[in-house]
Amino acid sequence: MSTPSSATPIPALTRLPQLRQELTLTRGIPSPEGAPTWMLHDPAANRFFQLGWPAFELLSRWALDEPEAIVAAVNRETTLSVTLDELETLLRTLRQQNLLLAASADDTRRLQASAAAGRLTGGMWLLKHYLMIRIPLWHPMPFLRRFARYTEPVFRPVFWGVVVAIAVAGLFMVSRRWDEFVHTFHGYADLRGLLSIALALAFAKILHEFGHAFTAYRYGCRVPTMGLAFLVMLPVLYTDTTDAWKVPDRRKRLRIGAAGMLSELALAALATLAWNLLPDGPVRAGAFLLATTTWIGTLAINASPFMRFDGYFLLSDWLDMPNLHDRAFAFGRWWMREWLFGLGDAQPEPCAPRRRRFLIGFAFVTWLYRLTVFFSIALVVYHAFFKALGIGLFCIEFGWFIVRPVVREGRACWQRRAALRWRRQTLRSAMLGGGLFCLLVLPWHGGVSAPAVFGPQQAQGLYAPVAGMLADPSVPAHNGQAVHAGEVLAVLVSPELDYKLKQAQTEAALQGWEVEQQAFDERLQQQGVALQKQRDAARQTVAGLSAQIAQLTLRAPFDGIVETADDGLVPGAWLPRGARLFDVVGPGVTASQRVKGDAFVDEDEVGRIAAGDAAVFVAALPEMKALKCRVEAVDRVNLATLDEPYVASPYGGPIPAELQPGTQQLVPLRATYRVRIGQCTGSPVLARQIAGTAVLGGAHESLAWRGLRALLATVEREAGA
Repeated sequence: MSTPSSATPIPALTRLPQLRQELTLTRGIPSPEGAPTWMLHDPAANRFFQLGWPAFELLSRWALDEPEAIVAAVNRETTLSVTLDELETLLRTLRQQNLLLAASADDTRRLQASAAAGRLTGGMWLLKHYLMIRIPLWHPMPFLRRFARYTEPVFRPVFWGVVVAIAVAGLFMVSRRWDEFVHTFHGYADLRGLLSIALALAFAKILHEFGHAFTAYRYGCRVPTMGLAFLVMLPVLYTDTTDAWKVPDRRKRLRIGAAGMLSELALAALATLAWNLLPDGPVRAGAFLLATTTWIGTLAINASPFMRFDGYFLLSDWLDMPNLHDRAFAFGRWWMREWLFGLGDAQPEPCAPRRRRFLIGFAFVTWLYRLTVFFSIALVVYHAFFKALGIGLFCIEFGWFIVRPVVREGRACWQRRAALRWRRQTLRSAMLGGGLFCLLVLPWHGGVSAPAVFGPQQAQGLYAPVAGMLADPSVPAHNGQAVHAGEVLAVLVSPELDYKLKQAQTEAALQGWEVEQQAFDERLQQQGVALQKQRDAARQTVAGLSAQIAQLTLRAPFDGIVETADDGLVPGAWLPRGARLFDVVGPGVTASQRVKGDAFVDEDEVGRIAAGDAAVFVAALPEMKALKCRVEAVDRVNLATLDEPYVASPYGGPIPAELQPGTQQLVPLRATYRVRIGQCTGSPVLARQIAGTAVLGGAHESLAWRGLRALLATVEREAGA
């Protein structure tokens, strides 16, 4: 039994207090070192205490009533050598755990003080329990006694051999129809699908809990309650199988712990095979839901040993280490203090080096896992309520589960500061702390890195305005050709536009004739002014179509050089609408005017950039040298749309954006500002736009200040949302 230390001295013992009558003692399994153990059960609190051999021998002779007589009897009748100090330590533990009869006023006052210390205020009770509230709903023992005989086939090896065969067959058949299986998810993206998934999960979890209950009953355990627990406001079922600690056979305890997951996996195997064999319909849909929800839920949640789910108890039983988390955490804290400060403390408990290394590694992995889980829970709590309450609950969650353990460990280390000495560990820790301070606090971080697009100062792309064909007599301009403003580069022919133009011309001629004849025709006179408006509309249609056809003649917008990467521009080639045909690049007047660029900065960084700051552009092309430029202007209004697809996420860029349906415009998902860059000294003439990264400005700031500023901006934004 664990022996908590106490600063209160134990008075000289005369007669021993009596143990509570309802306590039960059963044999446990041997410890990893081979020593015998026993389990002491407190039914009132439903708690179990593991006793070593000396504690068991002392308790077995408790009826002797006198400390000296008990110690003498143990030393005389066994090979042990115990002392009165060990008996006093055992007595202290029994008293602290309230395992003794209250036979005096002092005992009553002690129990009252213990109850008062454990009594929580309403706010503290909500703080500790709103994430996990258990509500017992049912006492299943009569039901288990009545129906246990019907579950006998489940515990035979033949049954599980059949389940394995069904699982292998079902998974093999699914692998041959994997695309169909995966795309079945799309049929459950609506509210009805979500309700179906919830029902499938509920059925699987009911089977899970009954798996635990029937297995525990089979091995002689009492199952006092089954009920409902609310985990982060999400209802989950639970079964109280605490009595499993009474079972001395470790294999049986492992079966009790694994029964729930095995039940779900058997259900998943049957459902997977059923999905392959059933025709389309509601029954097949139900099989799909059971197959997917049980496979995913069991393997991803219940099998995890890092939270107190089935996987944890299985690992604890397999390693034969009760309270695995607490013992691993003790080793983790011990190793961390020794590595940082070299205090020379003894390890928390004796164990082999291999197991010690496992416990230390397991502790750190569990801490990292719980950090992720608790932070995710804090985010869930934040988004589940309105802003004010959500922010408050987020702070409580983050402070209680993440900050509080760190602060508590820091306080424990601070209380040991008198034991610190300059040694290898403390020197290493000081150097590490100094390095972290320099990294986080000193303002070494300079410049703002942002995605950017650079291109020629004077350049324009020419595109096919509509789908069309290069005219047969047309000889399109070739790559590198020097052209003058207005020079024809290519002529497209659109049969569709030609047809619409002829139709419109015929309609306009007819409308014009009717207007001319209106004075002589009574029927036309009845249409009045409307006839003239129809004629004008027809003429405007003709003019519009003629303008579109005129745009099919592509001309150079200015003097420059033609750039094209399409070698298929030959007469008769059919081009889709929007096809890029040419880039006309105009040479700059000076070297600094040949290149311009735009960088895209988010709202957290735009305040660090000003006109005149230095800018360095590093292209995504490794063969291109970095360009040294200057910031010419910083837009003070964030972009409503992105006109550079190179930097947008739908096209593989770093800026999160989405395509608006209909307009197909790129809309950034966060506030983004354009920084205009120019005056690139010694720059070459770029033939086209090139994406890359620009480092802007030279103002230095620390990473800590940068993170604090981002945090304050986030709090301000969320508080005002």
